[in-house]
Amino acid sequence: MFDIGWSELVVIGVVALIAIGPKELPGVLRMVGQWMGKARRMAAEFQNQFQEAMREAEIADMKKQFDDVTAAAGNLASNNVLTSTVKDVEEALKLDTSAVATPTPPEPPTPETFKEATVHAATAEPASPAPAVETPASETSASADAAPLQPADKPT
Repeated sequence: MFDIGWSELVVIGVVALIAIGPKELPGVLRMVGQWMGKARRMAAEFQNQFQEAMREAEIADMKKQFDDVTAAAGNLASNNVLTSTVKDVEEALKLDTSAVATPTPPEPPTPETFKEATVHAATAEPASPAPAVETPASETSASADAAPLQPADKPT
């Protein structure tokens, strides 16, 4: 602190003893000690405030660097092909519930959709009342043997 050696302190002590006197010297030394304590506390307080200001400046600088890195990472993430692909997939997987309607039952099949349409059409024709004509049993069996049904013509 000050460049004062032991020899200078002895000279100051002897001068103080002669100038102040032995009776008053302990009170003066106590008062000097209190002033020194106050000066040291003030210096320590100033030093603590200065260090706190330095810490705040460092924290502000670190926060700025962190914000810069975060912004750079955000830019990299938004330009990343994988991230954009993930976003596209997420958008594609979202269901639009407003466009979803209640399902309608399927229409019943029409005779035209079956292979047996001709058989169906033949059986669906209204039978006209014909005069009752008796045919012999031999003719009925002969006509049934003459035209056997094909597999496509069999009714189901």
